Parts: sequence; C-alpha cells; structure tokens
Amino acid sequence: MDAKVALIGSGNAFFKDEGAGLYAGKYLKENFIYEPALDIVDGGTLGFRLMPLLQEYEYVIIANTSSDDTKAVGSIEVMSGDELIANQGIKKTANEVEITEMLQICSMASHCATTTMISIVPEDIISVCVDITPALRMQWDNYIKVILEELSKYGIQATKKSEIMSLDEIIEQFANPSIEYGKGF
Repeated sequence: MDAKVALIGSGNAFFKDEGAGLYAGKYLKENFIYEPALDIVDGGTLGFRLMPLLQEYEYVIIANTSSDDTKAVGSIEVMSGDELIANQGIKKTANEVEITEMLQICSMASHCATTTMISIVPEDIISVCVDITPALRMQWDNYIKVILEELSKYGIQATKKSEIMSLDEIIEQFANPSIEYGKGF
C-alpha cells in the first residue's frame, strides 16, 4: 500500500499535558525512519486550518489529548473520524472543539481523508508550562506504541534510529524554540 499518509501532532505545548500530541509527532519524526514515506505535520492548534490536509491525504492520523473525565489519566483511545463525529468528541479545549467540528465540515466535502484520532487523557491542561505530568510520562512508551501500531495498519513500517532523541529533549525544543529546530518541529 503506497497511500498518502500523514501523522499530525496536535495540541498546545503551553498548557502542560495538552502538548502531548505535538511531542508525540516530534518524537516519532526524530526517532524513526518510515517506509513508505510518512509526512509528519506540526498541527499545533491549527484546528480548522488542518482542513486542507484532510483533503490532500488519503489517511490522516491525529495524535492529540482528549479531556475525558470518564477515563483514567493516561488512558489511550483510538477513534475513527466517523466515531468522533458521531460521539461529538470531547470538547473541553479550543483545539478539541475545532478538530471535531473540522471533521464534521470536511466529511461533507468531495474528499476527506480516512481519519483516526489517537488521544491520551491528560492530567493537567490548565498549568502554563511546557512539559507533561509524571502520569503521562508513565504512559509515554505505550502512547508511541499505539501510534506506531496504527501506522502499520496503513502499511507504514517504522524502524527506530540508532540515536534517539529523548522526550525531555523534545520538550526542551518546544520550551526554547529556535531557528535551528524550526519552532519545535
């Protein structure tokens, strides 16, 4: 399968755990080689501005947080775009609202990528701090594993690089953006 696939890291790095999707995108970009090629996109808090990506690609995986109070912190959920639309998604942050509404609007277009949301339940999306909580750190490897498993369903094979950039190094790049690192991504 040589379908056009994108992984979008989404979230707001300034509000602690809400940056988890961004960090996952960057972590996967820096630490793995993909065959066939995978486009990894810094979705940040683009919300509606992600719509062209949903129309350009055949498959889109969005790594994000889901502020679902009914689930334990660190729980990971994989949900199709159709399920997200039907359930009206979790809408506690501006980013969560815009992604769900963008999927609803895009579903009416002539082409919309088959979309999957992989979200992790955050502990703290209030504190203004570029970091993630210990609870999410404990689930980090599992979150990355779930994303890689989902990519493999679309024929994307990931091979770990010999030199690994740690989660702390990733977070440091978001905390101190520079021209060298292109604002984190």
